[in-house]
Amino acid sequence: MFDAAASAAATAPPLERRRRLSQAALAIVNQKVRPAYSPIVIAGVVRLVDFVMLSIIGIALYFAYAVPLSGFRWEYVAAILGITTTAVICFQAADIYQVQVFRGQLRQSTLMISSWAFVFLLFIGVSFFAKLGGEISRVWLSAFFFVGLAALIAQRLAMRALVRQWARQGRLDRRTIIVGSDHSGEELVQALKTQVDSDIDVLGVFDDRNDTRALETCAGSPKLGKVDDIVEFARRTRVDLVLFALPISAESRILEMLKKLWVLPVDIRLSAHTNKLRFRPRSYSYLGEVPTLDVFEAPITDWDLVMKWLFDHLVGGLILVLALPVMALVALAVRLDSPGPVLFRQKRFGFNNERIDVLKFRSLYHHQADPNASRVVTKDDPRVTRVGRFIRKTSLDELPQLFNVVFKSNLSLVGPRPHAVQGKLQSRLFDEAVDGYFARHRVKPGITGWAQINGWRGEIDNEEKIQKRVEFDLYYIENWSVLFDTYILLKTPVALMTKNENAY
Repeated sequence: MFDAAASAAATAPPLERRRRLSQAALAIVNQKVRPAYSPIVIAGVVRLVDFVMLSIIGIALYFAYAVPLSGFRWEYVAAILGITTTAVICFQAADIYQVQVFRGQLRQSTLMISSWAFVFLLFIGVSFFAKLGGEISRVWLSAFFFVGLAALIAQRLAMRALVRQWARQGRLDRRTIIVGSDHSGEELVQALKTQVDSDIDVLGVFDDRNDTRALETCAGSPKLGKVDDIVEFARRTRVDLVLFALPISAESRILEMLKKLWVLPVDIRLSAHTNKLRFRPRSYSYLGEVPTLDVFEAPITDWDLVMKWLFDHLVGGLILVLALPVMALVALAVRLDSPGPVLFRQKRFGFNNERIDVLKFRSLYHHQADPNASRVVTKDDPRVTRVGRFIRKTSLDELPQLFNVVFKSNLSLVGPRPHAVQGKLQSRLFDEAVDGYFARHRVKPGITGWAQINGWRGEIDNEEKIQKRVEFDLYYIENWSVLFDTYILLKTPVALMTKNENAY
């Protein structure tokens, strides 16, 4: 079913020029690293669980005790929703919804019990002044308090076990590298490591200097290489944060480094812990007590990432079901038109330059297959079959990529199109032709995208076409939203019919 020649792509040497990393850096790269969990999403899920759990407990007790005595009354439902909503608000005000608090037991239990008791005292006070004391069952209210408290304690104990397990696995750590291995860098590493309940895991430091100012270790963290090595290091292991220990006065050095690092899907910040120039407190974001200035933020994180995942799998699954009859007809046409497999598998760039296998309907003659896309398909290309010309013009050859979206999760419905790893403009690789080309890979690639619906699809035979693609892709990344994805998806069929002059 698959093109046998495509398997050669899996064993082909990687095209991207790799730097030789130091032994210390390779030791970290070779460690098994699990994906990170977002503390923001964890806290949000716990809030939702609290609200749903307490509401169910209150309603269940009401139907079990109060309804048989006095019948159904909406006042109880309003009281339950009011109590649970107020409880979640009070828990938030008491800072219970923090991953660091989930790890503890005594502090968490004390804050939760006092907040839960305050909610019921507040409800009793409001009921007294509203003269509703005789309307609410005291037995039900007492049962709600104690059963709800027991459920909260049990849930927090389970949450504590989960958080501690995730912490041991490194899923809650922010894997951080420091730029600058001088005394300022050592002070920064020391400040980060001495903080209690910190989620910062300092992997090491990078510095271009080879003189005495560059230390081989900073507060126990090894020097891993030069700044040019950071991109390669972050491609091969998980890095969440790049933190500059350089003073703001080193503006030219910082700007030169940022030109190299901004293509990575990581947060980049400037440390302000040793700077004499101080801004207003609101200008800073804090890593514990260490003030930092935000420079770049990783795109589509936390709840945005959850929303995009749901959009891809729910909408993508629906489109896949609707497209199955069309895909069956295309597969039959490909099979009847020329000998060879129906599907074609090609290595392309995915998120953070990861190599992924992308599925397509075969549009070239089997004996002229080009799994590495080393030769661009041009107008009236003799390698393209009769059916291939039609499905390439209409982009029907891309439909199997819905399997990548729904089952493999290495593609999105909407995003920058994944280019072949050997994609070239004349004799130059795409990243050599356009500055910041790899910044497209800060998010997962997509089946369709902002560049495609604006006409920038198909053959790339001049510099403007690749520059425009990158320009539109970067605009999409910086302005992403679910509504933007929906707009692009709805506009795609129209664009396929009206802006297909470069597709052949």
